[in-house]
Amino acid sequence: MSELNPTSVTEETVTPPAYQDDVLFKGRKVKREELPEERQKMTQEAQDLANLYAKLVMEYREGEIVQGKIVSISDKEVSIDIGFKSEGTVARDEFANLADVKIGDDVEVFLDRVEDHSGQLSLSKRKADFMKTWERIQSIFDNAEIVTGTILRRIKGGFVANIMTVEAFLPGSQIDVHPVRDFDALVGRDMEFRIVKLNDARKNIVVSRKVIIEESLKGVREKILAELQVGDVMEGTAKNITDFGVFVDLGGVDGLLHITDLSWGRVSHPSEVVQLDQKLTVKVLDYDRERQRISVGLKQLQPHPWDGVDEKYPVGAKVRGKVVSIARYGAFVEIEKGLEGLVHISEMSWTQHVKHPSALLSVGDEVEVVILNIDKEGRKISLGMKQIEPDPWENLEMKYAPGSRHAGKVRDLVPFGAFVELEDGIDGLVHISDLSWTKRVRHPGEILQKGEEVEVIVLGFDRSERRIALGLKQAQVNPWDEFETLYVVGAQTTGTVTRVMDKGVIVELPREVEGFVPASQLKRITKGGKQSVNVGDEIALEVIEFDRENKKIILAAQAPEGGEEELDQETREKYIVGEGETSSDIDDVSDVDSEAPPATE
Repeated sequence: MSELNPTSVTEETVTPPAYQDDVLFKGRKVKREELPEERQKMTQEAQDLANLYAKLVMEYREGEIVQGKIVSISDKEVSIDIGFKSEGTVARDEFANLADVKIGDDVEVFLDRVEDHSGQLSLSKRKADFMKTWERIQSIFDNAEIVTGTILRRIKGGFVANIMTVEAFLPGSQIDVHPVRDFDALVGRDMEFRIVKLNDARKNIVVSRKVIIEESLKGVREKILAELQVGDVMEGTAKNITDFGVFVDLGGVDGLLHITDLSWGRVSHPSEVVQLDQKLTVKVLDYDRERQRISVGLKQLQPHPWDGVDEKYPVGAKVRGKVVSIARYGAFVEIEKGLEGLVHISEMSWTQHVKHPSALLSVGDEVEVVILNIDKEGRKISLGMKQIEPDPWENLEMKYAPGSRHAGKVRDLVPFGAFVELEDGIDGLVHISDLSWTKRVRHPGEILQKGEEVEVIVLGFDRSERRIALGLKQAQVNPWDEFETLYVVGAQTTGTVTRVMDKGVIVELPREVEGFVPASQLKRITKGGKQSVNVGDEIALEVIEFDRENKKIILAAQAPEGGEEELDQETREKYIVGEGETSSDIDDVSDVDSEAPPATE
């Protein structure tokens, strides 16, 4: 907006310099009194004219409103006489209603310049109108009056409003005491405003509608706060929704409805329960008179969900609910608002081995569950999913009787055995000791692979523990009946070294059976006191002990042809009876890496 108050013309700027006593006349300097009478008269007239001009200019100062009379109207401009030495002109478009203007009308105009670049008087009707309007706006501001205006358009941070033909800024925060949700709908509307800021130098105006509303609510607010009591039930309107709650207009004062007081059930965001401008009935939970803060609740006006829960949901009842949370140990299911129960991971399936609840459920899933237990004091409900279906283990005992033969698929390998799936969801365990008749198995992966089809024999069935013990080797003929005659004490054979240990070596004998050669029985094939037996070596052997019950074959290494004599009966008995390594020492060696827990899952 252009500057309307330029520096005014002062007396000093328009007064011509005083005439000196000494003046030039015919090329020489003389006293004014010495001039001819006629010339003195001319000089005096010039002095009078200068004084008159100075007086006239002083009466018409630039930057002020002056009264004038219209003397002529042309196609482009209107001539106005303000009593100056010359007339001034104003452009036609500066008159709002030129049709109502006629020659001889009095008009107020703004004296822009006494002399413009062409020496003409410069006037402005528009600036005169603005100055009169601004004076009225200044008076409204000084007296805190209310002014009516029209919202013209949206801009960053708010609106531009028309106040008495002057544009003013209306901040978005000063429109209403409630948050405005549709700013575009306000454009073009007439409203009452209070001028809250006025910059005369820059001709800036800031207005507010909010202060008017707050003033009108002040009396109501004071009355409500004076009478408010904790426990009061009040009507209100949701005016603003945040992540942590809802601000409720209680008729002039605001109350905070925290997210935890919206519902007895879980609420992720207040907008799930309350909408903007929704009418609410709330209960006053707390009132801080010093800080004038009010806390209200919505759920407190609803019955508590745990009241009569054991009658509504007896143990064994089937109900539907929604999964609201998943943990490592189970899933929480909401059976009604504020009432949740836990489905433990062990109660999800009769047959599936659930490693994590997310394998079966997702948050938001609708599920059917059975009430297993209700703890009213601890406010805990135990739920079950698998109880919806009959327990398949009730009818499996006859099918998987001990001694029965079945085909299955290796589902998983663990250090102590292999789980074999007999049918969908029904597994049995083959303990590591029941994998082979002839080998000391250190890991089930030496015998089986995942997904492999196998034949097994049921060794035991425990319905209460839901366990089936299986045997892989029992599905084959026991070769130890044949070994008893093949590996009698004193029998000569050969073997390939498969493992080397401090106490001796493990060898693989014909018919894929393993035997053990103690370190003391390797002396015949050692050199320089150092053991020279390596994995893969084939050595000659003699059986010195055969234990069918414990499935052990103990052997002694034989020297190469032409070496030491065969082990005599006395030496053989010495090792068997107790001198040197004994059968118990052999047990310690042969059980290395074969220790495992009982046949359980």
